[in-house]
Amino acid sequence: MDNAGSHEPRLVRAQRVAWIVLALALVGLGLWTLQEFLAALVWAAVLTVALWPSYQRARVRWPPGHHNILLPALFTLGIALVFVLPIVLAGMQAGREARTIFAWMESARHNGIPVPDFVSHLPFVAGQATAWWRENLADQDAAADLLSRLKNPEYVLAGRQVGIAILHRLVIFGFCLLTVFFLFRDGDVFAAQLRRASSRAFGPVGERIGRQTIASIHGTVNGLVLVGLAEGLLLYFVYLATGVPRPTLLGAATAVGAMIPFGAPLIFGIAALLALAQGSMAGAIVIVAAGTVISFVADHFLRPILIGSATRLPFIWVLFGILGGVTTWGLLGLFLGPAIMSVLILLWREWTEAA
Repeated sequence: MDNAGSHEPRLVRAQRVAWIVLALALVGLGLWTLQEFLAALVWAAVLTVALWPSYQRARVRWPPGHHNILLPALFTLGIALVFVLPIVLAGMQAGREARTIFAWMESARHNGIPVPDFVSHLPFVAGQATAWWRENLADQDAAADLLSRLKNPEYVLAGRQVGIAILHRLVIFGFCLLTVFFLFRDGDVFAAQLRRASSRAFGPVGERIGRQTIASIHGTVNGLVLVGLAEGLLLYFVYLATGVPRPTLLGAATAVGAMIPFGAPLIFGIAALLALAQGSMAGAIVIVAAGTVISFVADHFLRPILIGSATRLPFIWVLFGILGGVTTWGLLGLFLGPAIMSVLILLWREWTEAA
């Protein structure tokens, strides 16, 4: 009897170990199978978590019927428009500009590229820059040689590869939207399953980690996306007032660049150069000054409050999380980096407080 009793616990332990090994193997196999779509799934989770409070308020106001399809479809369509509409508008603008560009290239091929007015007004190097431009670009043969290099087969092949990469991203984005729809539709069931699974696997700390991750995503969205959009809107009015060409496109680019730390100065720096190219030194100074002030206020006051209060992170760790996340995960790291940092800090605090 004793031998049978001692064998039974060992058998149960062996079965439990075998079950864990099998589960890990299946999870690894599943991740390997879905490796091409993991980015789409993570993006879908981030977008759903970020918009879930708004979706909940909409669902309270317009309760779903027997088939909960319309509201998730509308939110998914809204996300698609937010991402796709700027790209479509930029493509239409590029199409309208293509004829002008081709005409300019044909004129440059036959007549050279004349020296712009702003080159003669550059401080310190105006004479050297003008002489170089006349020698290398204003000359008809030199300009034709420069433009002929742009038809290099390597550049054509690189352009095709970029087109294939864009098409691949569009397909992944389509799967992301499909996942977002199902997460909105079945979000309550999935959230309940996650709470039960984390409770069984990690106990009370699992739910705290989940809540901290969700709070960090909300704070990061507010601190990066909303503040970035506000920066883009404010600088759009600055571009409009200074007469920079394509102020709407530059404002949208500034909004996107402002979501990445230190990205906005690159865009409003380009806008200042465009103003300088038009001969407006005052406009360039206004753009740089306004952009610097707006970026300083956003990066040193608004973002630390919005992100730090939600994640309970000092801003230095928020900054490291964002920059490290972008370096490691790409654009997705804007949201994953602070979330990972906030969870690590939460575990550290629980460990030290327990000790």
